[in-house]
Amino acid sequence: MYGIERKSAILELLNKNARVDVQELSQHFDLSDSTIRRDLKELEEAQLLKRTHGGAVLFKSVTFEPTYIEKEVQFQKGKRAIAKEAAKLIKNGESILLDSGTTTYYLAQELRSFSSLQVVTNSILCANELKDVSGIEVLLCGGSLRSETLALVGPLAEMSFNQICVDQSFIATNGVDVENGLTTPNLIEASTKKKMIDCAERVILITDHTKIGQVSFAKFADIHEINYLITDSAAQKTVLNCIEESGISVRVV
Repeated sequence: MYGIERKSAILELLNKNARVDVQELSQHFDLSDSTIRRDLKELEEAQLLKRTHGGAVLFKSVTFEPTYIEKEVQFQKGKRAIAKEAAKLIKNGESILLDSGTTTYYLAQELRSFSSLQVVTNSILCANELKDVSGIEVLLCGGSLRSETLALVGPLAEMSFNQICVDQSFIATNGVDVENGLTTPNLIEASTKKKMIDCAERVILITDHTKIGQVSFAKFADIHEINYLITDSAAQKTVLNCIEESGISVRVV
């Protein structure tokens, strides 16, 4: 197979699977890792993909951001399982922060069984879910509302998070990668997420398998800034192993 045919085949695999792994491509094409890395480098230079730790993702995924509704209907079973596992880390009497996202919304639903919590959030959906639960105090930050994520973000939101310290922050992401850290398509939202991490004693990243090994446009944290990663069993094992080797506790449901 000629080089141009091989690169075309790599792009076809990317379009099908959203991510490719260097070792898997080496085995698939029966070539050395260095040859595959060179192909990926040339494809990245042509702005057809984005290289990541041990592989690559489609270039369009760096800035692509699905709407909240589009995300809500995807992988609901896995997201609910992740939320149930995350709830096990919470104790009555704690103060927690919920990021805006579909999985964090399912976590908010799990919190209805608690009798004493202080919940800070930038999600209008999470706040609405918990507004009438006895024993749960809900604090909704200020900020500009993003229609894409239904999150309150920006300077007003960041001012709110600068004034508090919570026991645990439950953070959502569009991408998590050992080399590139935690990323999201929007710079303003990335800045707000960083403040959510900074104000917490412990940070738990809750995300489904489609975000594992992915890289988006704006970085908001290094991988070592989180304490836990909770994801579903469809996540790529090679990436999860690398994350665990970085000192992060990984839970797979």
